[in-house]
Amino acid sequence: MTIFSKIIKGEIPSHKVYEDDKVFAFLDIGPLSTGHTLVIPKEAVSTLDQLSDESAAAIGRVLPRLCRAVMKATGARDFNVLQNNGASAHQVVMHVHFHIIPKFENEGLGIGWKSKSFDHGAGADLAKKIAAAIVG
Repeated sequence: MTIFSKIIKGEIPSHKVYEDDKVFAFLDIGPLSTGHTLVIPKEAVSTLDQLSDESAAAIGRVLPRLCRAVMKATGARDFNVLQNNGASAHQVVMHVHFHIIPKFENEGLGIGWKSKSFDHGAGADLAKKIAAAIVG
């Protein structure tokens, strides 16, 4: 059981901003900026690829609405939505979660983006492999 499961059950207090039967959202207690909000499914799985279609759809329905609410409440004009999967991808709590991180001049997420060159032949082969691996 993760800290997020305990928050959902009310065993650990949180500053809840939203809850329905599938989704729970609350303020991050280690925020990168004012209004940094976590959006989590009530389904307890570690990574996005393990999440059921039903829980993913529930998050998809409310995530834009929660982003709008965070922006309106904080006055931020820009924001990041971040979702990490696995320890090497910087996931700390092994329960699927999305960060809504308002971006202000001196607050928010900083990102380094180290692009690689793209081989179109290899890309075409990889796109076929990915398409073939998609299951409904």
